[in-house]
Amino acid sequence: MSAPQKAKAGPAQIDVIVSAVVPVTDLVTRFEFTRADGGAFPPFSGGAHTVVSMQDGDVTRLNPYSLMSDPADLSTYAISVRRDDEGRGGSLFMHTQVRPGDAMTIAYPVNLFSLDLRAKKHLFFAGGIGITPFMAMIAQLEQTGGRWELHCTSRDALSAAYGDMLKGKHPAKVHLYDGSAGARVALGDVLAGQPLGTHAYTCGPERLIDGVRDAALGLGWADTHLHAEEFLAPEPGAPFEVRLCKSDKTITVGADESLLEALEREGVDAPFLCRAGSCGQCETPVVAADGAFVHRDHWLEDDDRASGKKIMPCVSRFVGEMLEIDR
Repeated sequence: MSAPQKAKAGPAQIDVIVSAVVPVTDLVTRFEFTRADGGAFPPFSGGAHTVVSMQDGDVTRLNPYSLMSDPADLSTYAISVRRDDEGRGGSLFMHTQVRPGDAMTIAYPVNLFSLDLRAKKHLFFAGGIGITPFMAMIAQLEQTGGRWELHCTSRDALSAAYGDMLKGKHPAKVHLYDGSAGARVALGDVLAGQPLGTHAYTCGPERLIDGVRDAALGLGWADTHLHAEEFLAPEPGAPFEVRLCKSDKTITVGADESLLEALEREGVDAPFLCRAGSCGQCETPVVAADGAFVHRDHWLEDDDRASGKKIMPCVSRFVGEMLEIDR
């Protein structure tokens, strides 16, 4: 497999070699990387992610994945990918095309989900593959003596990854819930029993993130003590045309690509960090529009969305006659 083209915008890139491909469950596989030049990777902290470039035929896919390896070991970066047979192809590419020895390109790590080191204790809620950023966080806290507790939910055994391993190493700190067996985390009870100064972190589906947030706020938790991360994949939709005012061209966004990907395909540089609607880096002014926006980001405020003057091209779409943006 040839090395993918490098992204023109976003974090700097690192040439890597796939050093290991390790099946974890029937749906989850871990991928480990070493630097192509044999050097050490840049330092990172628990919660950081990288963007992996995948050259899938004529399509360059750029997908964000949490770094799950030990931040103290910079000889290797590791990610885990859950196969999504109904997705847009990135996870399938990783599962079916990537082999040990392959040359790839990944981005320098960016952390939008870091530990707040002022916290007296760190309370983690993971849903399925959302456990991966907590692997690095736990390794970091174990080295520094930080207090932590993990509650990990999964739909079934196929959706669970790494929970049993963590439970074996930290039986008093790790709590596992198998949804297929009817197990559910009692969010209110868990949150109510925490010492003053605890921070809560959630990574997983939107319903888990909302559930933790609603329960915590209902118990009087400070909003500043609540942290969450959800990587949103762009949803497919009807193709639409976009006029790029600065570039003086009109492009078509395909049914299975995001506006950000269409910009990149046409050689238009567009900044990004997360590609998942959370960081705000790709926020783009709308010059004119005749139609409706499909906002899926976690960045824009309600009044920004109502104004029709901004769009997050990484995850949001447009339905209508005309859209002009400042690119």
